[in-house]
Amino acid sequence: DPDANADLAKVARLVWDGRGIGWVEPAFISLASPSVPEGLERCRRLGARHIVVIPYFLFTGVLVDRIRDQAGEWAKDHPEVNLIAGPHLGCDPRLARLVIERFHQAGEGTGARPNCDCCVYRVALPGHEAKVGLPLRAAQHDHGHRHEHDQSNDHQHRGEVNNNHGTHRAT
Repeated sequence: DPDANADLAKVARLVWDGRGIGWVEPAFISLASPSVPEGLERCRRLGARHIVVIPYFLFTGVLVDRIRDQAGEWAKDHPEVNLIAGPHLGCDPRLARLVIERFHQAGEGTGARPNCDCCVYRVALPGHEAKVGLPLRAAQHDHGHRHEHDQSNDHQHRGEVNNNHGTHRAT
C-alpha cells in the first residue's frame, strides 16, 4: 500500500527531526523496499557503526520475530557494526487517549482539520523550540510592495490568478 509506505517514511522523518538521534532509515519486512537487510546495508554503507532496529508495531507477532531474525542474520555478516534489536513499540496510554480524542472529534465534525500533532508551532522539536506558540503564517514572500491590510482585501499581485494567501498580515 503506497499510502501506508509513505506514512512510515513520514514517521521516520519525524523521529529523525524530532528526537536528535541521527538519521532514521525505514525498511519493510514484506511487500515493499527496502527490506530489513537492505535498510541495514544502506546504514552501514553510509557509515553507521551503531544501529538500533525498532519494529514499528504495537503488538508482537510473526512479523516482529521476522524483523529480529533478519536483523540478527545481517549482524552475523557485519561484526564491525554494533546492532541492537529493540522491542516493538507496544501500547501506550497516550495512544489510547489520542484514539478516543480523534473518535470524539470525528463524531463532532471537528476532526477534519490539518494534523498539527507534530507541527513546530505546537510541539517543541529540537532546533525549532523558539517557534512554539508563534502564529502560523500561511505565506511569507515578497510581493515587491508593502502591505498594510488583510490579505482578504480584493486586489491582485503581479502574475497571480487570485489573492488567496490565507489569513496573515503582511508588513
